Amino acid sequence: MQVTDVRVRMVSKDTKMKAVVSITLDNEFVVHDIKVIDGEKGLFIAMPSKKSAEGEYRDIAHPISSKTREMISQAILEAYEKAVAEEEL
Repeated sequence: MQVTDVRVRMVSKDTKMKAVVSITLDNEFVVHDIKVIDGEKGLFIAMPSKKSAEGEYRDIAHPISSKTREMISQAILEAYEKAVAEEEL
C-alpha cells in the first residue's frame, strides 16, 4: 500500500491544529479529516475520530501496524512542510 496523493488544507496559524489533510491510498481509497497537530514534541498526525456516548474520542479509520502509521505520517508531514514553504513565498 502506498500514499498516492496528499491534499493539505491549512488552518489558523494561531492554534495547535495546523492543517486538515486528505490522503489517497493506491489511487483507490481516500481518508479525509486527518489533522496535523503541533504538540509538545513537535508535529504529529491525528487520524479522523468521533466522540463516543461516553465522551471519549475514537478513531474512525487508522493504520493497524506502526510501519504503516509511520509511512502515512511521513507522507503527510512532508506534504505539510511543502505547503508551509509554498505559503511563505
